[in-house]
Amino acid sequence: LRERREADPSTSYVASLYDKGLDAIVKKLGEEATETVIAAKDGDRQALVHELADLWFHSLVLMVHQAVSPDEVLGELARRFGTSGIEEKAQRLRSKS
Repeated sequence: LRERREADPSTSYVASLYDKGLDAIVKKLGEEATETVIAAKDGDRQALVHELADLWFHSLVLMVHQAVSPDEVLGELARRFGTSGIEEKAQRLRSKS
């Protein structure tokens, strides 16, 4: 995906997203999130797998655009491991106060 940043937007879907900028990337990510929810609600397992793949892919596009590495995200998940989701959220809310 990093290499696609330099590709020709007329021949590369990923390059075209980067060329259009953040608004286009997050719009597409939102569309894929919505389609994932619909596939889950419809109970269509194959469609859900397809939409989850699209969602992950576009998440990775956003990560590259924003210079966030997969290791940073995996590190955050590791930090949360073993902590109740309820407690982890409460800690984040307290730190924002």
